[in-house]
Amino acid sequence: MTITTGTMTPEQRISVAKEFLLRIDTGRDVLELFDEDALYYFPKRGLMRGKKEIATFFEQLGSMLGQISHDSIYLNVVTKDDLVVIEGTSNGVTADGTEWWAYRTHAGAWCDVFEIRDFKIHRLSTYLDPDYAGADTQRYPWLQGQ
Repeated sequence: MTITTGTMTPEQRISVAKEFLLRIDTGRDVLELFDEDALYYFPKRGLMRGKKEIATFFEQLGSMLGQISHDSIYLNVVTKDDLVVIEGTSNGVTADGTEWWAYRTHAGAWCDVFEIRDFKIHRLSTYLDPDYAGADTQRYPWLQGQ
């Protein structure tokens, strides 16, 4: 099997990755940024294959979050070949009204690893704590004081 990669500059790859974050924040369609056979890993969800599974996940995630904002001014970005790694922070409100702020509450720090070819996301792995509200206090008792 041969994988063909289109000619893209690192800046173009970064632009696709940042567009993904912007679309999440503004509620715009992120699926059109993904390749048809894309792979997406998200904690406590696992690996999703293809746009259909990814679409279902974003519907579920959207029902849990009332608002999210990625702090684009504080991003750390690293590129190598087809990879773009972005480390950043976010803040927002869950559907039930619980607010989170990176470094003020336990949630909000994250890291995304993108593989971008031909102006499409072929693979994305998101690393964060998906318990935005800090509700998992039975397993993590230090959350009870927040």
